[in-house]
Amino acid sequence: MEDLGEEHLARMTTARTRELGHELHLARKRANLKATTVAEELGWSPGKLSKLERGWRQTSDWDYGTLLGKLGVDPQTRARIHRIAAEQDIGHFLREHDRRLSDNLLCLIIHERAALTMCTYEPMIIPGLLQTEAYARAVTNADGTSTSDEHEFDLAARMDRQSMLSVVRSPESVFYIHEIALQAVVGNGRIMHDQMMRLAFMCEWERLSPRVIPLASTGHPHLVHSFTLMTFARPVKPVAYSETDVVTVFSEEERSIKVFERKRKLLADLALSAEQSRSVFARWADFYDRRGDRDDDGADLAQEHLQRPRAEQLRRDRMA
Repeated sequence: MEDLGEEHLARMTTARTRELGHELHLARKRANLKATTVAEELGWSPGKLSKLERGWRQTSDWDYGTLLGKLGVDPQTRARIHRIAAEQDIGHFLREHDRRLSDNLLCLIIHERAALTMCTYEPMIIPGLLQTEAYARAVTNADGTSTSDEHEFDLAARMDRQSMLSVVRSPESVFYIHEIALQAVVGNGRIMHDQMMRLAFMCEWERLSPRVIPLASTGHPHLVHSFTLMTFARPVKPVAYSETDVVTVFSEEERSIKVFERKRKLLADLALSAEQSRSVFARWADFYDRRGDRDDDGADLAQEHLQRPRAEQLRRDRMA
């Protein structure tokens, strides 16, 4: 394996091996040791550790143990790395949230930051990467089960993730948001107004496009589950993920990716245009602004709007 070229090695990487490699890289950085020094003291060739950290190759459980011992890794991190190394690449794998939010998952973070393109769909809430801090604060502890410190930790992780959308090489991203999420009040009317305004402003961003799936589309089977599909520079294969309450499922198996590609194309057909979506966000912002002073708790806002006639407005959206 040492004689293989970089492109061939990259073809052999998977989402799991890239996560494993990044874990090893972080462990060495925390130990404040140079890769050349570690390799020399372990009697490894100069390229072996580099390829391990890039996910280009794997090694024996004994080697992992020796490396982690050299780096002085704590027991929890050691157990996690051994667990990742022992997994089989079958095209899908799970990552537990450990009673926290998915924002802290290393596999999620490293792939979002490396992506060339990203397509996300959310049927019930505003996608985490687009949330205002107030909206995120309200939605990340809606059931009140997290302690104050846990809540602040989760909130900070979500806000930190958003930074990847504003860097020079941010992925070209499309976020499909079902209109149900715009009328589902999180927090209060003021929070919803500010969130709608943020979405409207984001419609002007160069590499980001929030798109609305109108209520008239409700009922299509592909609209039931949220997902994110990421693509990368060749030869790295696309990776998709979707969340449950306790785990995030990552997929890179070819047939599964084709399913997500079909979903992406369907969403593009169902969604309003960028300009139409901006108008919808602005209209909802105006709605929450006008109602906010009368019902700052937002308790009756969504129900009131549900009772308003929608058919004519939807026709105007499509014809705009």
